[in-house]
Amino acid sequence: MDNYKTIYKINEYTAIEKKSKFIGTAFPVQSRDTAEQEIKALQKKYGDATHNVFAYRVLEGGQVLERQSDDGEPSGTAGMPILEVLRGEELYNIGVVVTRYYGGTLLGTGGLTRAYGHTAKGALGEIIEKKPYRQYSIVVSYNQMGQIQHEILGGDYILKDTIYTDTVEFLVYAHEDLSRGLEKKITDITSGTAKIAVTEKLIGAWNLRDGEWF
Repeated sequence: MDNYKTIYKINEYTAIEKKSKFIGTAFPVQSRDTAEQEIKALQKKYGDATHNVFAYRVLEGGQVLERQSDDGEPSGTAGMPILEVLRGEELYNIGVVVTRYYGGTLLGTGGLTRAYGHTAKGALGEIIEKKPYRQYSIVVSYNQMGQIQHEILGGDYILKDTIYTDTVEFLVYAHEDLSRGLEKKITDITSGTAKIAVTEKLIGAWNLRDGEWF
């Protein structure tokens, strides 16, 4: 899968339902192992809770791996509603743990299903889309710098860094659909004198607010 949606970073959401406290924690992961590790860490953190229910969806080896657990709640009322939220939002490489502190009032199967689903959805936070990119090294002379910088900043590219030595090197992320166009534009502007190299191929996203790749 070249493009997929996930969440930007770990996020927490709390809900109260008939005095039961539900704490949802959503977190991005890269593999089944990291998902399991995060779940164990949260189970330890909330070791005094009545239940620590979880679900995750991970892309691994060309397959979608899913797992969910009711952790003692009636079958199908806890883990599955969380997993259905992840499926409904078409999210991958994500795990969610919903911790419950029982408040003394039974919620019934319908109430549990709604509470776990609602808390899981609230915990998702910022959803982003990861896409296939190429990282380019573009080396030009100083007298070409202004035109190249204008082209990069004016296009749908990501300027990761600029390195100044006896030449100017731009490190640029370009979505694969736009990569050939970038190469042609740089070649045309510099009459073929620019040194253009693909240094890495990766799937990810650029967070403009924090200025970081993930």
